[in-house]
Amino acid sequence: MTDRILKTVEYTRVNGGFSITRERVIRETALKINVDGRHLATAMITAAMEKEFVIGHLFSQGIIDNIIDIKSIDIKDNTADITLAAVKAEGKNPTRITSDLKVNREDIFTCVRAILKSEIFTETEAVHSAGLFRGGREEICIAEDLGRHNALDKVIGFGLLKNVDFSTTLAASTGRQPLEMILKCQRANIPIIATKGVPTTLAVETAEKAEITIAGLVRGNTMIVYSHPSRIE
Repeated sequence: MTDRILKTVEYTRVNGGFSITRERVIRETALKINVDGRHLATAMITAAMEKEFVIGHLFSQGIIDNIIDIKSIDIKDNTADITLAAVKAEGKNPTRITSDLKVNREDIFTCVRAILKSEIFTETEAVHSAGLFRGGREEICIAEDLGRHNALDKVIGFGLLKNVDFSTTLAASTGRQPLEMILKCQRANIPIIATKGVPTTLAVETAEKAEITIAGLVRGNTMIVYSHPSRIE
């Protein structure tokens, strides 16, 4: 699996002189996504958890509302072929989160620290991580990818495969949180997202309306809660 993610390259180090050395760098893989025989998109991803990514991506794009909307999925040779069910399950695209979840502030620090333990990031500094935690404590899934959006799609896809009740979960993510990240959580009915980065203005405005809690700049024992702080005790 690691060979699909990392590749050893030769490079020139400049540090008071020139030296030739070698190290592993992250691979960028083009995954072609076909839905019912038609090309939907080609995503540039880290080649791990491709099935979870495809399912999460289709869900986030509104193409499916549930895992049962997929009749079959076949991934090989960097191509994902998806056949949808004849009749789409009746889904919902909530404008407001319906969840009673509240978490302890220490749990937020723990969740963010958990997604920062990536060995691949330590070696390459080239991936983002996302995690899904039940009740803000129990790890459900942690995923890595070149893009923070892809990493979040992977954990959402994993949750759909495992029939997770997203209303009871906290999503943790590395990097800044633009609008699209909040919309993914809104669609999945995830009430809390925590990150070591910061959100954008549109992300905060949308989170306020959707009743999503954004905890940003989670570092050490401090954080900034940008929206709906009542979910944090």
